[in-house]
Amino acid sequence: MKLLVINGPNINFLGIREKSVYGTQDYDYLLRMISEKGEQENCRIEVFQSNHEGAVIDRIQEAYFDGTEGIVINPGAYTHYSYAIRDALASIAVPKVEIHISNIMEREAFRKVSVTAPACDKQIYGHGLEGYLEAIDFLLAKKQD
Repeated sequence: MKLLVINGPNINFLGIREKSVYGTQDYDYLLRMISEKGEQENCRIEVFQSNHEGAVIDRIQEAYFDGTEGIVINPGAYTHYSYAIRDALASIAVPKVEIHISNIMEREAFRKVSVTAPACDKQIYGHGLEGYLEAIDFLLAKKQD
C-alpha cells in the first residue's frame, strides 16, 4: 500500500515550538517513527511537509496521479480556514485522516473548528505523535475492507 503523510505549517518545528503543547520530540523523530511503521506494515509511506498552502494543494493533487492509496494530513493552522485544501482533499477519492498532535478541543476556540475534517474519513486529535500511527492503522484497515 502506498500512503502519503502531509504536514502543514510549523510541523517541521516540532521539538522547538510550544513544547508544552506539542512535546519535545523533534520532526526527525516523527519521520523515523513513520518510516519504522511503514517497514513494520510493509507499506510505502511518503512524508511531505510545507509551510505554503499552494504546495500542500499541489501535493494532494499529485496524489491523484501517483498511486497514493491513503492520505494522513496534519494541515496545521490551515485546518481552520483553508477551503482550498478542503476542496483538494475532497477531490481525491482515497481514504483520508486528519491528524492533530494536541487536543484541539481543549485549546483556543478557533482551533475547535476544522474546515478540512469534513473532507476526511476520520479525525484524530490529542494523541500526540502516536496519532499518526493510529491514522496509518486506520488507513491500512480501510484497505482490507
